[in-house]
Amino acid sequence: MKRTNYYQDLAADYSRPGLVSKEKGDALIEFALNILSLKEANNPSIESNYPGAVIEQQNKEWWPTHCEALRRGRADILSQEYRKDLVYFCQDGPFHGLDEQAERERHWWALIAQPGVTMCWPIVMFWSEFVHFEWHCLDDQTGETIAKGTVCWVRRGHRGGCYFKSEQLTFYRDVFAPNYLLDH
Repeated sequence: MKRTNYYQDLAADYSRPGLVSKEKGDALIEFALNILSLKEANNPSIESNYPGAVIEQQNKEWWPTHCEALRRGRADILSQEYRKDLVYFCQDGPFHGLDEQAERERHWWALIAQPGVTMCWPIVMFWSEFVHFEWHCLDDQTGETIAKGTVCWVRRGHRGGCYFKSEQLTFYRDVFAPNYLLDH
């Protein structure tokens, strides 16, 4: 079976550390802010003027911005990627809306974006509004995996954002972030 490079048609490769320059990352953060400005109040329908193929292409454009925002710990961007009516399935969920999971995600984002750790996404697949990916966080000094997960986002492109997320997370070193990681 032929191996797949999941990033071959994307703006940046987040499968391993060291593949994205600071300049490219800066441009992706700017693009992320632009994408957030396109989100509509109501989740758009998939129809002839907004078909699944367009949504899939927009999700492919968005994906590297999401990865860069996570690597930089940009909770201001990450939290706006969700719709207000988000449904989030995970081990201790389901969560509904933006408030129920906020404290947990605050800790998770701090742990996976902490100094000395690089988050990587070796697998990402797209189909219409579905984005499936696997991630792991590597300790830059030891190479140890400190956390990993498998996720499915249902994201209605730039106009809609994420309204359903299903995630399996495993944290190997910590579950709650120390205050010094939460306060930056």
